Amino acid sequence: MDESGKPQDPQESGPPQPPKGGKERRAPAPDGGKRSPGGGILMGRPFGVPVYVAPSWFLVAALITWVFGGQLERVLPELGSARYLVSLFFAVAFYASVLIHELAHTVAALRFKLPVRRIQLQFFGGVSEIEKESETPGREFVLAFVGPLLSLVLAGVFYAGMQLVEPGTVPGVLLAGLMISNLIVAVFNFLPGLPLDGGRMLRAVVWKLTGNPMSGTVAAAWVGRALAVTVLIGLPLLTHTGALGNTRPEIGGADSLTDALLAAILAAIIWTGAGNSLRVARLRERLPDLQARNLTRRAVPVETETPLSEALRRANDAGASALVVVDGQGEPTALVREAAIVGVPEHRRPWVAVGTLAQDLRDGMRVSAELAGEDLLEYLRATPATEYLVVEDTGEIYGVLSTADVERAFVSAMARHS
Repeated sequence: MDESGKPQDPQESGPPQPPKGGKERRAPAPDGGKRSPGGGILMGRPFGVPVYVAPSWFLVAALITWVFGGQLERVLPELGSARYLVSLFFAVAFYASVLIHELAHTVAALRFKLPVRRIQLQFFGGVSEIEKESETPGREFVLAFVGPLLSLVLAGVFYAGMQLVEPGTVPGVLLAGLMISNLIVAVFNFLPGLPLDGGRMLRAVVWKLTGNPMSGTVAAAWVGRALAVTVLIGLPLLTHTGALGNTRPEIGGADSLTDALLAAILAAIIWTGAGNSLRVARLRERLPDLQARNLTRRAVPVETETPLSEALRRANDAGASALVVVDGQGEPTALVREAAIVGVPEHRRPWVAVGTLAQDLRDGMRVSAELAGEDLLEYLRATPATEYLVVEDTGEIYGVLSTADVERAFVSAMARHS
């Protein structure tokens, strides 16, 4: 039922979403059809995984076009206004490189039989939404390592391409820009702090050494937070001291403001990602407490023509809080919806048969009493309903599981670990 107490169609109801095991795999540097539910344009389905471009990408693509176009004006002044067309091509090519980075994570995840919900290109990078945790630290390490490794390979490919063209030409400048940008993506992602790929690798190493994935997450998350502070303070200083190739004589003006803003955005993304990774890991520790057996309501069997008032009397006498409709042989056929019961005034209950308030049992509405944690949430998500029949492995009826009860338990776990 919704917050107003009105019944919901079982098809529209659903359990809370389990935390995504793959977290966010971000390629750094400026990055950010059909509309997706989470926002974005569907661009294709490589390996069966949908790829979306978030609206923020267009803003960053425009920014890249403008900034790179300004650099082209100094290097290739003969291009004139055509330099912005070349810059736009660079922005698209760069994000194609980011997509390849994310596809590396996706292919590795699929190889390890980990479901990938989608890839999204967005502001300051790409995200591969992998829905389950790696089962071993070795797989976690490989899953994280392949992304920056592919960016390094791409940097090498573009460097090789530079040797085949004349420097100072449009192809030469484009290849140099793509080489440098992919090298930056690789190096940045190798930094050992969550949510970067290097943080996943650090997590895997600590997990291997301690035998505890949570210890790895805590270590990598705090390194990620330290990294965020370092970026916030250190990036503007590096650009003004010439360590990154700049030769600015003094700190000040628009360039200084741009550096500070970029550093603040990067630091905020890293800090927030590290905190989210830590929160999700702590929540995962509590997910095993979400057990179908513990959350199930005791139920009494009633026949379809039984008056609602009589059915509720039997439930009260038995200390039960759910009703299961059975046929003449005692086999369950439907579940009486709690929201429908609430909607019947008490004076009409003797005249309303429980069968008129029941939802027929469909495929997937029988839940094993042994299901728990992520397995339970994934099972309920696959077949949305308001109530489920919980059965023992022998097929014996154990009771009724309400989606509302699962949601409350999930929210309670989040509140304890937020």
